[in-house]
Amino acid sequence: MQKQVLAVLTDLFFSVKLSEAAKRNGLGLEFVTEAKDVLEKAKSKPSLIVFDLNYEAANPLQIIAALKSSPETKGISLIGYLQHIQADLKMQAQEAGCDMVLARSALSQNMSIIFKRHSGIG
Repeated sequence: MQKQVLAVLTDLFFSVKLSEAAKRNGLGLEFVTEAKDVLEKAKSKPSLIVFDLNYEAANPLQIIAALKSSPETKGISLIGYLQHIQADLKMQAQEAGCDMVLARSALSQNMSIIFKRHSGIG
């Protein structure tokens, strides 16, 4: 069965990059923009959830903390990305339970490797 990735972001350009990387690595990808939908869809145990930590409307830090505090979803890998100069936000995301926080450029460069790791292939 194909593993799933959830992406919590609104950036269309970045969405395309994520979609292409997911497809290349045999992953299903679903974009979610509402906090309640993320928490609901996380119950299906996606292998990874990617957060735009600057997408304030979705309250990513609250979602991350909620996912990590629930026995049902705490094992899901969570990756957040941000602008490379946002040290405070990076620390807040890590404290909330984000497994990996990367600059957006670093996520772009390493997307295929990260997706391959979460695909269970190879």
